[in-house]
Amino acid sequence: MTEQSGALETAENEQTAELEGGAPARKRRSVHEGMVAVMRVVRLGDMGAFLDAETGNTSDDVLLHTQQQTAPVAVGDEVEVFLYRDPKRRLTASMRVPKMKVGQIARLKVVNVSKDGAFLDVGAERGIFMPFAGMRGRPRVGERVWAKLYVDKSGRLAVTMEVEDEMRRASRPAEGVKVGDFVTGDIYNYTDKGAFLFSKERFIVFIDNKEMKVRPRVGETVTARVTFIREDGRLNASLREIKEKALVSDSDAILALLRERRGRMPYDDSTSPDIIRDKFGVSKAAFKRALGHLLKEGKIEQRDGWTFLLEEKES
Repeated sequence: MTEQSGALETAENEQTAELEGGAPARKRRSVHEGMVAVMRVVRLGDMGAFLDAETGNTSDDVLLHTQQQTAPVAVGDEVEVFLYRDPKRRLTASMRVPKMKVGQIARLKVVNVSKDGAFLDVGAERGIFMPFAGMRGRPRVGERVWAKLYVDKSGRLAVTMEVEDEMRRASRPAEGVKVGDFVTGDIYNYTDKGAFLFSKERFIVFIDNKEMKVRPRVGETVTARVTFIREDGRLNASLREIKEKALVSDSDAILALLRERRGRMPYDDSTSPDIIRDKFGVSKAAFKRALGHLLKEGKIEQRDGWTFLLEEKES
């Protein structure tokens, strides 16, 4: 019996009454969907093998269909199986058990989403449920997210995207990295201040809200530029372009909006930072730099809180 299935089965053991003479009866367990268990083959049939549910009633025996067997089984064998409900809601077994142990984390694919949560692929016969409370963001089918396998209060396997502690234990201090270098990794969490990324080198990287022109989705793989190396070996990084490139792209964005609005917009260097960030996705300082660049080139002018496109005005 594996460590994983042993932990799961221990949680499922039930108290039994004593036999006559004071000898305790053999403990029986309750098997149910969403758990991994080691079960004994009690008989074979045309559809496959039947496993002892240990209820004392053969009608409760669980079918291990031939198609769900990864190797032939015989009567008396003890096999590790994953239990789930088939389309007719019958308890069914499969020898395709999760490829990760309880407590482990992995980058898992989202296979289904419902109003109550999502299902992630852990290599078992069916996806494992992730409750709404365990989500980070709103994962979509086909995306991959960092998640942990655990056993819920009812004894069923479940997954959660709350992996901050596990990420800290799995990470290592950044070495051989300089400010200006680039790191690639996956976004695994957001806080009020910004996003956290786990890099391919196992570095933990923080990206401040101000350093993101567009917020990546949780689970998305991004490449960020290192802006600071902390004493604890963690990194701060930015998803923004360096100032010279950003100046050009921010200026282009302003010109595009002006052309879209027939050469005028109700924003200038006195507009509030919140409005600038909401409209252009940049800081007030970056916006003023871009305006100054366009003013210097003679492409715009400002009057009474408005900015005008001179090239369209002249034409």
